[in-house]
Amino acid sequence: MKTDIILCGVGGQGILSIATIIGEAAMKEKLYIKQAEVHGMSQRGGDVQSNLRLSSDPISSDLIPLGGADVIISMEPMEALRYLPFLSKDGWIITSSTPFVNIPNYPDIETIKADLQKINNVIMLDIEQAAKDNGVPRSANVILLGAAQKALGIEYDKLEDAIRRVFGRKGEAIVEANIKALAIGRAAQSRLLGTD
Repeated sequence: MKTDIILCGVGGQGILSIATIIGEAAMKEKLYIKQAEVHGMSQRGGDVQSNLRLSSDPISSDLIPLGGADVIISMEPMEALRYLPFLSKDGWIITSSTPFVNIPNYPDIETIKADLQKINNVIMLDIEQAAKDNGVPRSANVILLGAAQKALGIEYDKLEDAIRRVFGRKGEAIVEANIKALAIGRAAQSRLLGTD
């Protein structure tokens, strides 16, 4: 088993939480894990990117080469396009469809969506709206994680267990909100791919 993941978005969107949940699930599966330094987190609203590598065999480098990413999980659609050169031929992009306009010359969102839809394996969701509609407004990032579950190759219940461990100290309400968000993402992914 080997999965190379690029996590990207904008500072403050919950990229680090996604990485922590995936890492926790992978460690419980006794997988090797390497994570490259997270870039951009120090500035809220700045671009954020991290490499996360999981494998059943030892991993020599924490950086994913061009064309080597199995999955790009992006909290922001323009950021998904920014890292497209890293996506493997059969890789997946799982991205929010809602732009975070943090620069004055942000490209036209319809152009960005059209470019993303040209890619074979794309799941694009309005995670912000789904989070609000389902009463979990602070868990949009975990909705995206739920939509990425199959592409990651990590069993759903392992991610649920990881959420319990990662958020357990914050209380049961936070744990349940995030488990609900994970389920919303999984259901959306099944609906979009016609696998429900």
